[in-house]
Amino acid sequence: MDAAARVHRTSFDHALPWLAGLHTPEEDRWFYRERMFKTCTLWGAFDDNALTGVIAFHDDWIEQLYVLPEAQGQGVGAELLDVAKRASERLQLWTFQRNARARRFYEARGFVLVEQTDGAGNEEKEPDARYLWTRG
Repeated sequence: MDAAARVHRTSFDHALPWLAGLHTPEEDRWFYRERMFKTCTLWGAFDDNALTGVIAFHDDWIEQLYVLPEAQGQGVGAELLDVAKRASERLQLWTFQRNARARRFYEARGFVLVEQTDGAGNEEKEPDARYLWTRG
């Protein structure tokens, strides 16, 4: 879980530098050990023994999908997303409206924008977008 927390933080801070520093490394590790590990199915992508990407999902929600910046564009995220797709008839997720790369990634893989908010309901207070994918 410590490696997953590092992948999360590195990827998050790279993609969203205006939100960097929101949590400490210890808070990230706690989040993965106590929340993600206990409530989600987690899969990782590895390059040799190094974790390069992680997905956490449950029911029809993708809670986390992060890939290290140096591993992006190599199919790691798509492979992890396919794991969740094989396990579900439908999936939904939130991403930030300003995260254009993530939005393009999900839209290219069949996710459709179904809701946008002003961010008042999320911890970061950042406008977000909910996407939905359904099989077939």
